[in-house]
Amino acid sequence: MCDHHDTLRSDNKDLQQVEKMMDRRAFLTKTSLGFGALALGSLLNADKAWSAVKNNVKPDLGMFSRNDLGLPHHVPKAKRAIYLFQSGGPSQIELFDYKPKLKGLFGQELPDSVRKGQRLTGMSADQTSLPIAPSIIDFKQYGESRAWVSSAMPYLSEVVDDICFIKSMQTDAINHDPAITFFQTGSQQPGRPSIGSWISYGLGSDNENLPTFITLISKNGGGQPLYARLWGNGFLPTEHQGVQFRSGKDPVLYLTDPENYDGHNRRNMLDYLGKLNDVQNSFYGDPEINARMSQYEMAFRMQTSIPEVTDMSDEPEYIFDMYGKDSRDSGTYAANCLLGRKLLEKGVKFVQLYHQGWDQHIGCPKGILGNARKTDQANAALIKDLKQRGMFEDTLLIWGGEFGRTVYSQGKLTATDYGRDHHPKAFTMFMAGAGVKPGITYGETDDFSYNVIKDPVHTHDFQATLLHLFGIDHERLTYKHQGRRFRLTDVHGHIVKDILS
Repeated sequence: MCDHHDTLRSDNKDLQQVEKMMDRRAFLTKTSLGFGALALGSLLNADKAWSAVKNNVKPDLGMFSRNDLGLPHHVPKAKRAIYLFQSGGPSQIELFDYKPKLKGLFGQELPDSVRKGQRLTGMSADQTSLPIAPSIIDFKQYGESRAWVSSAMPYLSEVVDDICFIKSMQTDAINHDPAITFFQTGSQQPGRPSIGSWISYGLGSDNENLPTFITLISKNGGGQPLYARLWGNGFLPTEHQGVQFRSGKDPVLYLTDPENYDGHNRRNMLDYLGKLNDVQNSFYGDPEINARMSQYEMAFRMQTSIPEVTDMSDEPEYIFDMYGKDSRDSGTYAANCLLGRKLLEKGVKFVQLYHQGWDQHIGCPKGILGNARKTDQANAALIKDLKQRGMFEDTLLIWGGEFGRTVYSQGKLTATDYGRDHHPKAFTMFMAGAGVKPGITYGETDDFSYNVIKDPVHTHDFQATLLHLFGIDHERLTYKHQGRRFRLTDVHGHIVKDILS
């Protein structure tokens, strides 16, 4: 029998190759150079990095670099982030960019000297007139920073001294899908990795039982559709894609055991599957094999961790009161803000929260006020909640959409009603928390909120600054794909240093 086996092995070159590669893999696994040791080293070094930051010590970055990526490139200010993406393009004129001079220009034609030949969407390009529509929503200044906020955001007005408003945002895309894709992936064309995927790839996880990157979509938004590629991994390994949590019984699809299966032998099944994949990987060397196993293992651990993190029964009543009545309704914006805080607290590094419904081509004042009622209280509560838990100083909070809105009315203009078209050349976002200067307003637009006249911030500048706060040099975090090294900011982007603390 043994002689027969030896004869088969000597005649079968493929079998010899598999055994040779498996011997090599066994050696790596049993030594300190094994992949498990590398992963453990990464986690331990991350703790050293944050210990140095907390104690205001300048560390030797080499002691906590992540594998061969050499990350972080510098001491990070942000340990985690929550990005409150307002899909549809919120009107800066109704919310933050106060323009009192417009009141005397009601119905007048937008001057050519202001428009400067900028392109229009197909929805207003055929209008014979572009009449100026002043906002009918009142504004006041709040806090020591004297920030302008409209009456649509009464709760946010309470925390303006914690916020950095950027009123000079600019982007390249004028329609929703390419504009959202551009903000989330750095390219208007689909297929690139999302921001959360780049951060997952560069920095890894702080909790092995939960994904590094999680996406939430509020059910009380509506409007323009969202696509899974917005939180996709693109050409990065698949374990870096965002995992979408849904409201209802099953937050993550396909995680629950099938009917009549108690899951008692799932651990054995995964162990055997792992052995088979080890053989496959040893022979073919395809990194996606290990990535797929990593996802299987994560799914196994998530069967226990997901019910725990999505259970709101341990939250006190005052927390629900702070976030608002919707926070008791799973899947609403307020409930997702609260869930986002819990995920960050459990070690999730990047939470992407989408709220749709900001696309007010008609009925702008009514639509803005309605969406603000759904989101404003939760936005402010999240900032207060992070502060009371001691998480604000190392959590980055971002609020904003894919572009702004025009000063002229799309369609019929009346004293109380108007619509606004897409406007990519001047709009407002805000950031708060880790490494961001609190209580400042950065950038300025003209009297029509149509052009940036001071300190422009392009989409790629925003992305570069976000990565910088995580300790990442946006020019050095690259991935080779199809013979070219790609990065989130493509070949653009500058860090907006004046907003950094």
